Amino acid sequence: MSDRMTVTGYAQMFEEALPSFVAVAEHEKADMREMLMYSLESGGKRVRPVLCLAFCELCGGKAENALPFAAAVEFIHTYSLVHDDLPCMDNDDYRRGKLSSHKKYGEANALLAGDALLTHAFSLIAQAVEQKSVSAQAAIKAVGVLSSCAGLNGMIGGQFVDLAMEGKKSTIDDLFLMDRYKTAALIRAACQLGCIAAGATAEMIEKSGQFAENLGLAFQIVDDLLDDEDETSSDKVNNKATYPALLGAQRARELAEEYTKNAVDALSVFGERAVFLRAFALQLVNRKV
Repeated sequence: MSDRMTVTGYAQMFEEALPSFVAVAEHEKADMREMLMYSLESGGKRVRPVLCLAFCELCGGKAENALPFAAAVEFIHTYSLVHDDLPCMDNDDYRRGKLSSHKKYGEANALLAGDALLTHAFSLIAQAVEQKSVSAQAAIKAVGVLSSCAGLNGMIGGQFVDLAMEGKKSTIDDLFLMDRYKTAALIRAACQLGCIAAGATAEMIEKSGQFAENLGLAFQIVDDLLDDEDETSSDKVNNKATYPALLGAQRARELAEEYTKNAVDALSVFGERAVFLRAFALQLVNRKV
């Protein structure tokens, strides 16, 4: 087992490499690095990079080779948060205790910062080929997976459903649809890109996707449970449909545990080598923050 097969180890590897992945403007007047780093370093849990690196090693690759893919997923995740905080979306002034990007730099700049993160994510995949971290074939697969998971049938689609649900009476099926797209899809991208970076088999990639779908739903349910305890959360303020609101806290917790079990079961194809990911899934469902 790799010495890095801990959450802290993978996260530290990613943090150390992160600055090198941020785009550098050719002219100082176009330099957005400060804005980009402000959002990228907003204190997230780095769940997606950890999963990407862990799946790469699980499939026999070197975690270092998956770093550009991990960064690409995290860039897209971060851009979605920057845009999600805007007044036209969730209108959040703070993100993890810090001023949101649009409160720090202005709405127009926040919009552009999100656009820059999204665009550069795909450049990182191309650069991984140039740096011989992955093959061109792997990069093509990665672009296909990431664009699908981030687009209309993924995160963007989920955000659209989220906005459409505002002010309406939503069902639990509406909520599952939204979260399969908005949350689980990008987690699936992280897991599958890790597999792709390692040259994994089609079965491994498929099973990693099943793991991610279930983990993503469990992750979102726990998020809703934690937000339910916070009277200042945007979900409470905007009276959004959540799992505890529709099902009650006890049933929501049971569902989170059921989806986590399904995620762990999907790892059976990897045998005992998946011990880290099994433990990580349990850690996420039992988290308090």
